[in-house]
Amino acid sequence: MANETRPVYGGQAVIEGVMFGGKNTYVTAIRRIDDSIEYFEVPKKQIPILNKLKKIPFVRGCVALIEASANGTKHLNFSSERYDVDPVDDEKELAIKEKETSKIGLILGAAVIGVLSFLFGKFIFTIIPAITANFMLPIFPGRIEQNLIEGFIKLILLLTYIYFISMTPLIKKVFQYHGAEHKVINAYENGLPLTIENVQKQSRLHYRCGSSFILFTVFVGVFVYLFVPYDPLWQRLVYRILLIPFVLGISFEVLQFTNKLRNIPVLKMLGYPGLWLQLLTTKEPTDKQVEVSISSFQEMLSRDEQYEYLKKESTIV
Repeated sequence: MANETRPVYGGQAVIEGVMFGGKNTYVTAIRRIDDSIEYFEVPKKQIPILNKLKKIPFVRGCVALIEASANGTKHLNFSSERYDVDPVDDEKELAIKEKETSKIGLILGAAVIGVLSFLFGKFIFTIIPAITANFMLPIFPGRIEQNLIEGFIKLILLLTYIYFISMTPLIKKVFQYHGAEHKVINAYENGLPLTIENVQKQSRLHYRCGSSFILFTVFVGVFVYLFVPYDPLWQRLVYRILLIPFVLGISFEVLQFTNKLRNIPVLKMLGYPGLWLQLLTTKEPTDKQVEVSISSFQEMLSRDEQYEYLKKESTIV
């Protein structure tokens, strides 16, 4: 039975590995070409204004997404640069790279790239369906029909995109690690020892997954856009762009809400559409991939405990 008092953890699949975020740090574990496991850590930076914003409903979602995009870029960069590097003299090579990259440049660069990539993707998946639906105005002129068509086009575009990228060997592996990440979280939340056998028995789907969030933005958008003009086209596009933060904020709250209902009969079905999408964005992992995911999670827990211990020591002194 799941232990509801346990801390809530989240993660992200990267190339040949998994990143997990704790209270004080983010840790990534990747499988190297020599079969070893390497770790990468980025301590969480406490920014008072962001901490306050993350407590405000409908605002916290946008803040969390921007933060996750910026942080995730650092870990993706690490995994893509390190997993296939020849182990010979690689420590020296890594030290040189770290020395050449300033801390400010690393933080700012990752933040800008991560946020811009996310916003660009959201922009494309918002504008194209709006323009396409607008061409159908002579046939379906009503506000409700237009919004439903726009949402349908957006959904088809999303599913088609995910399906085709999942066919590439690299993304298929990432989706396997995505499944491994979910399995570890499910095993932990169910109070099971994190062994490969226990973890493999868990579902590769999870209610808090970002894939579910993306799907919810489609449904929420259909509802939100009912309250703004949709004709002429330029007005529709302006409102769609301006409302992106609102759609994201509401979708985040919907995601949190469905997660709270996941153990309640009937109501748990509200989260099923997101779980169905995860059938595309996750794949069954191998034992070795699960081993990497377990290693990442355990390393995160260990380092999180170290930070907590140091905080207590500094308070006592």
